[in-house]
Amino acid sequence: MKVILLQELRGIGKKGQIIDTSDGHARNYLIPRNLAVEATAHHLNEIEAKKMAEQRRQTSELEAAQALGKSLSQAKIQISVKTGENGRLFGSVTNKEIASALSARTGLVIDKRKVILDEPIKTIGEKQVEVKLHPQVSARITVEIVRTE
Repeated sequence: MKVILLQELRGIGKKGQIIDTSDGHARNYLIPRNLAVEATAHHLNEIEAKKMAEQRRQTSELEAAQALGKSLSQAKIQISVKTGENGRLFGSVTNKEIASALSARTGLVIDKRKVILDEPIKTIGEKQVEVKLHPQVSARITVEIVRTE
């Protein structure tokens, strides 16, 4: 009997995969436990529709991330900090502070883990910072560190 797996089963197959199994195994184990459904034309069409919808969703997310990346690449963020005599900061500017400033400017929630810093910023001036918007899209923004008066 051909069945479509609804969950990943170790040793049997992955979710959405069509497998050929014995009638008894399908009727007595897989189907009653909602691990699989019989591979009818209706269920095959449902699986195909779900795959197409997922593909469209991923495409739209990628396009949105690319558009956001283009707009952010021209962005310049200004962060005010207290400094010592030589222009050295008391502490440092971290990816959390950059993410919150970026979120305040764009209105989008930017996670601090998406802001890539080699090391915390400890001097005044402009720095280029990379922001990962999507696994395939990243943008470089300019962060300007200025002294508070």
